[in-house]
Amino acid sequence: MMKIPNTFGIDVAAANYLEYGSEEELRELIAAGSIIVPYLHIGGGSNLLFIKDYEGTVLHSCIGGVEVTEEDEEKVSVRVGAGVVWDDFVAYCVEQGWYGVENLSLIPGEVGASAVQNIGAYGVEVKDLITSVETLNIRGEKHVYRKDECGYAYRRSIFKQPDMKSVFVTYVNFCLSKEEHYTLDYGTIRQEMAKHPVTDLKTLRRVIIEIRESKLPDPKVLGNAGSFFMNPIVPRAQFEALQREYPGMPHYDMGTDRVKIPAGWMIEQCGWKGKSLGPAAVHDKQALVLVNLGGATGADIVALSDAVRASVRSKFGIDISPEVNFI
Repeated sequence: MMKIPNTFGIDVAAANYLEYGSEEELRELIAAGSIIVPYLHIGGGSNLLFIKDYEGTVLHSCIGGVEVTEEDEEKVSVRVGAGVVWDDFVAYCVEQGWYGVENLSLIPGEVGASAVQNIGAYGVEVKDLITSVETLNIRGEKHVYRKDECGYAYRRSIFKQPDMKSVFVTYVNFCLSKEEHYTLDYGTIRQEMAKHPVTDLKTLRRVIIEIRESKLPDPKVLGNAGSFFMNPIVPRAQFEALQREYPGMPHYDMGTDRVKIPAGWMIEQCGWKGKSLGPAAVHDKQALVLVNLGGATGADIVALSDAVRASVRSKFGIDISPEVNFI
């Protein structure tokens, strides 16, 4: 059994742990019958909660590289290996003066997983920058999915569907802008800009990192998977009924008939912020984050998650769903 890396710091192992550095190496593992069933493909283990040891194969891509495939005066297309650390890619883009990914600074994980999860933060989702996703399946067959084939929605993609677990992301293709533009409409960014006016990409990246570091614990210090719950999107009539009872309820309009409500705000209203249940706790600076205080098992985190969800359901009549994948 080999330990499985995961940012929650849960002590779990896999019967078989395999890494590969190229599409050809992955094909060789498949051909050699090295991938023992069941199998699970992971990135940096940053959006996973392991409930127990994995009695099969855990696969991890180490495919690297950032390759410019097309470029003109306005935009640049890049092909990025699935094993590239996401924030290293963001830092590289900022250094090159490529606009688009800077609001996604400091999100943990790797490039391949970003395309599976459709990561997002501060008004930007990675689906808005992806042009295609390259994959190999368990039979060693290559397929490139255009963005419109990826089924992207809020923290959703076809790659998260159960029948796609035999499809492994190898490269992600992005289109970034070379023309100056910023996404600054998210409230927290506007507040920080009053102190640090955004004049270039590096400044905005620094602002985003400062915001994240002020709210989110370092997984190396306190085990966590970042935002644990998705922000629920509800019918406008349901939101308006809640707003009459809670006039200060923050929200984001999602068109004319749907509204997104911050799950962290509701969890905080339920009194969970900073509270623990055994060795698992709700972070004291950001109620959307569940943390491992030390020695927590996956079951401990699940028990806390269930208790928080029950409180929110009871108080607001809304079921908040985990963003983290339970394994």
